[in-house]
Amino acid sequence: MQLLDRFSRCLAFLCLCFVPCSLWATHNRAGEIHVEQIGPLRVRATIITWTKASSVSADRDTLDINWGDGTPKQSVRRSNGGGKGFELPNDIRYNLYITEHTYAGPACYKISMTDPNRIVGIVNVNPPSSDNVPFHIETIYCFQDPQFGGTNTTPYLRQPPIDNACLGQPFKHNPNAFDPDRDSLSYRLIKPLQSVGVAVPEYSFPNQIAPGVNNTLTLDEKTGDILWDAPRARGEYNLAFIIISWRYGTPIDTTIRDMQIFVGDCKNRPPKVATIERICVVAGQTITFGVAGTDPDSANLVRLTALGGPLDSTASSRATFNVPKGFLVPPVRGTFTWTPDCGQISSQFYTVVFKATDSLRNVPQLSDLKTVSIKVVGPAPEGVKATAQKGEVEITWDKPYFCENAPNRYFYGFSVWRREGSNPFDPDTCSPGLEGKGYTRLVFRTTEMKDGRYYFKDTKVERGRTYCYRILATFARLSSGGYPYNLVDGLASEEVCVQLPRDLPLITHASVLSTNPTNGGIEVRWSKPKASDLDTVLNPGPYRYQLFRAPGLSGGVMQPVPGASFVSAFFWKANDTIFLDNGLNTSGQPYHYKTAFYVRGENNPLGFTNEASSIFLTVGTTDRSSLLSWQETVPWKNHTYVIYRKNANGTFDSIGTATQPKYTDKELTNGLEYCYKVKSIGTYSIGGLADPLVNWSQERCNIPFDTVPPCSPVLTVANLCTGAEAILPDPPYENLLAWTNPNDACGGTDDAGAYRLWFAPTADQPLTLLETITGAPNIRFTHLLESGLAGCYAVSALDTVGNESRRSQTVCVDNCPEYVLPNAFTPNEDNSNDRFTPFPGWRFVERVQFQVFNRWGNLVFETTDPALNWDGRDSKGQALSEGTYFYLCKLFEQRVEGIVLRPGVLSGYIELVRGE
Repeated sequence: MQLLDRFSRCLAFLCLCFVPCSLWATHNRAGEIHVEQIGPLRVRATIITWTKASSVSADRDTLDINWGDGTPKQSVRRSNGGGKGFELPNDIRYNLYITEHTYAGPACYKISMTDPNRIVGIVNVNPPSSDNVPFHIETIYCFQDPQFGGTNTTPYLRQPPIDNACLGQPFKHNPNAFDPDRDSLSYRLIKPLQSVGVAVPEYSFPNQIAPGVNNTLTLDEKTGDILWDAPRARGEYNLAFIIISWRYGTPIDTTIRDMQIFVGDCKNRPPKVATIERICVVAGQTITFGVAGTDPDSANLVRLTALGGPLDSTASSRATFNVPKGFLVPPVRGTFTWTPDCGQISSQFYTVVFKATDSLRNVPQLSDLKTVSIKVVGPAPEGVKATAQKGEVEITWDKPYFCENAPNRYFYGFSVWRREGSNPFDPDTCSPGLEGKGYTRLVFRTTEMKDGRYYFKDTKVERGRTYCYRILATFARLSSGGYPYNLVDGLASEEVCVQLPRDLPLITHASVLSTNPTNGGIEVRWSKPKASDLDTVLNPGPYRYQLFRAPGLSGGVMQPVPGASFVSAFFWKANDTIFLDNGLNTSGQPYHYKTAFYVRGENNPLGFTNEASSIFLTVGTTDRSSLLSWQETVPWKNHTYVIYRKNANGTFDSIGTATQPKYTDKELTNGLEYCYKVKSIGTYSIGGLADPLVNWSQERCNIPFDTVPPCSPVLTVANLCTGAEAILPDPPYENLLAWTNPNDACGGTDDAGAYRLWFAPTADQPLTLLETITGAPNIRFTHLLESGLAGCYAVSALDTVGNESRRSQTVCVDNCPEYVLPNAFTPNEDNSNDRFTPFPGWRFVERVQFQVFNRWGNLVFETTDPALNWDGRDSKGQALSEGTYFYLCKLFEQRVEGIVLRPGVLSGYIELVRGE
C-alpha cells in the first residue's frame, strides 16, 4: 500500500513539475447532452461533442456516461460517420454517442460525461495549460408523472457551438434551442466545468480578457442571443451556458452547452442581417417575409442561411427559406414562408435564426445573426349565437371547428366566457385569450353539441341584465392518462350580446341616511318588473312586495322587515317603492336587502330581487393621512365613488373621486379628527330604470398619526481591499460605511432622525446590532476590526417617533488574502534566513496544507501552520541535505463565507542551501 502511495505521489510530482501527462491527450472543443424520454422510466441520451480532428491519438470511439442514479458508468460507442464521426473544416470533428437507460423510479437525475482533456491554448481556461483540464458536460433531467404531467425531452440546439469572431468587431451567437414539448426556455451564463459541480480552474469570461468598456458580454435570458462586443485578444475561447426548460413555473431540465469561439485578427467587419423581429400567425394561414444579408466590406461575399424548429417540421407543414446557395455578391436576399398547422399551436414562440456569413476568397470569417420569433395561435370559433330565455341563455357556435380534427394531443376543447356589457376590442394575434378583457370564464372545457352545433347553457344569469359572450378554443398536450399540460388558448370569437327579460323587481338603492349605533337609517328602493316581460295576463294581481333584511354584506338568514310589505290589486299601481329602514346600528355594520314579489295573492313569491348591501366605510390611519376603504355587495355596477370630508362648519365637502373602493386623504394634521362618507354612482345599464344609481355609506371618523417608517437607506461599504487601486491594508482594519439620508432620497417627506447599523462577521451568520447613530446628516461610520475586513452590513433608519425602516440591502465585503513563498532559504543557524516562511505581510490565511517532497517524490515535511517555520529538517528531526525540493501548498483563507479553500494549489521549487 505504501509503495502504491509513493508511486502515485511520484507520478503527480512529475506531471506537475516537468511535463504534461500525455496519458490524457487533448481534443475536446465543445458539446452538450440531449435527453429524450422513450418510455415510462426509460430515456435515450445523446452525447454530442465537437473535437480536434487532428488529435488522432485522442480520438474517442467510446465515451463513458454517468446516469446519476448510482449505477456504474456506461461505455457508449460512437454512432455517426460509421463510428468515426464526421470530419468538418477547420480541424473539427462532430461526434454522436447514443445510448439508452432505464431508471428505477421517477426523480431528477444529473446525467454527465467527463473526458480528458480540453484542447491546448484556450485563452480563458487555466492559461497556459488548458490541455490539462478535463472536459465535462451534464444535463439535469426530471421525469414528469406520465399519468398527469406528460413526458419530457430536453431542447434540441440547432446552431453548432463553434463560431468565428474578429478582433474589435461584435460577435453574435444563438444556440437556436427548440423544445418539442413546447416548454418555455431561459438561458444563463456559467463557468465551464471539469467535473460534476467543479468549474475549470482560472476561468475568465471572454470579456475579462483585455477588459474595458469596449469589451462586454451579454446573454439575453429569454431569446438566447449572445453578444460579445467586442473581442480584444486573439485566440480560442470557451463559453458555457445553461438552457432551462420550465413547465408551470418549475424547471424540469437544465442543459449545459460548452462552446468554442475562434478570435482572429481578420481585418474584417461583420455582415448584417435585415428582417423582422417578431410575427404571429393563425394556424392554417401563411406568413411570408423577406431576409437580406449585406456586408460593409465591398470585397466580401455573403452566404445567407436559416435554422430553426419550423424548418424541421413535418413535411406537410415545414417552413421553407428560398435563398441562393453559397457565397454571393451582396445583398443576398431570401424569402421565408410557413403555413403552420393546428398541431403547431403553442404558447411559446418558435425561433428561426437567420445567419449571414461573409468570406474573402470563400474562406468564412464573420457572421451576423437575427433571431425571428414566431407564435402560432389557434383560430377563433365562428358563427357564435346567443338566445335569451327566462333565467338562462343558450350559446351555440359552428361545427366543425377548423382545428377540431388536429391530433388529440393538441385540440382540447372550448371555454365559454361572459361579461356584462360589451367590449368590442380588436383581437391581437400575438396575445390570444381573454385575460384582462373583463370576461369571466364560465366553463373550462366543453365539446357538448345540440342540433349539429356546439352548445352551452348559461343558467347563472339575472333578469334584465345584458350579457356578452365569447368562445375560445383550448389546445394542450396530453399525458398518457389523458390529462392536459402546456395548455394554450386560441383567438377569441366575435362577441355576441343578449338582454334577459325583466319579469321581477330590481333593487336599486341601499343608502345610509343617518349614522348611529342604535337609531341609524337606510333608504331602500326597488323598481317594478317590466309589464311586457312579466305578462300580466298570465300573472294577474293582486301584487305584493315584501322587503327582507340581514346584517352584514351578505349571508345569514334574511328576515322580513316589519312594515315593509306593499300590496296593489293592479299592476299599474305596483310602482317603484321607497322604504326607510330605521333603528339600525349603521355605525358598526352594513345591512343587505332583497325584495320578494308575489302575484295572484299567493303566499309563495314568483321570485326575489338580487341582494344589495349598504356601503360600509372603514378608515385607517397613517402619518398625516387617512386611508379610506369600503365594501359593498350590489347587483348593479358602481363606476364612480365621490369622497366627502366634514369641514369646520359641520357640513361635508367633496374632496376627490375614485374608481376603486379605496382612497387616501393626504396632507392632514396629526392628532386632529377627520370625518368622512362616500357616495357611489352606478348603473344597471338597462333601459327604463333610474340612472345613475346613487347610494351613501355611513360616516366614519379618524385621527391620523405617524405609523410610516422612513424609506430604507442605500448602503455602500469600502476598504483598502476594494476598488481598482486596492492595496494591502495593515491592522487595525477599517471598513468605511456610507449610506443615503432618507430625508433627501425620498423626496424630503421622511423624518429620519437616527440609524441602526447591523453586522455579521460571515455571510451565513445573522446580523446583530453594531451601533446606533443619532442625527439624520450623520451618514458615515468607520468600523474598526482586529482580525480582518470580512463581514456583512446593513443599515436601517428610525424616525422621530420610533418607526424603523426596512433594513437596507445586505452588503458583504471580503478580505484580500496575501500569501507569497520564497524559493530559497539557508538553515545554517546564523540567524539570517534560517527558516522557510512566507514573505512578510502575509495575511488572512487561517491554515495551510504544506508538503515538501524530495527529488524522488518522497514527503519529507508537512505542516498546517500558515507561518510554516520549516527549519530544513524532516518530520523525524533529521537535517536534510542541500538541494532542490518541491512543495505543494493549499491555502485555507479567511473569507466572508467562512474558512474557504483557495482554488488551485501553490507549487514550486525550494533551494535548501546550508552554506559554511
